[in-house]
Amino acid sequence: MSVELPFAPVDTIIRRNAGNLRVSADAAEELARRIQSHGATLAKDAAENATVDGRKTLMAEDFGVEQVVDRADLELPVAPVDRIARLDIDDRYRVSMSARIALADILEDYADNVAAAAAKLAHHADRRTIQAEDIQTYFSLFE
Repeated sequence: MSVELPFAPVDTIIRRNAGNLRVSADAAEELARRIQSHGATLAKDAAENATVDGRKTLMAEDFGVEQVVDRADLELPVAPVDRIARLDIDDRYRVSMSARIALADILEDYADNVAAAAAKLAHHADRRTIQAEDIQTYFSLFE
């Protein structure tokens, strides 16, 4: 599976949670893969919600979002998030801009939580660099 999400914004998200720790490229790649998988699952569930409502367009409320944040406040780019949303849903569905922004916001919060935990795991391992294994350990412990 190719990763749709560029690693640079994911690296930025990890760094804002890392404090004085460094971030390995493998950690950003691992988190990008996890974000993509989570986003595709959320979009599949949102598509089911839209179908129940008789729509073929995913809306922010299908993701459980009532108020959509400003796109400029997000680190994750919307275009790759749109591609992530379409990974596991039929081509017959459309994804509204508000849904793309809502999903990007959800995924960014998800990434922040994982990155903060990965930083704690790196500290616990007495390392100065957050590595892919910290991301993997988080998911083996908490998901």
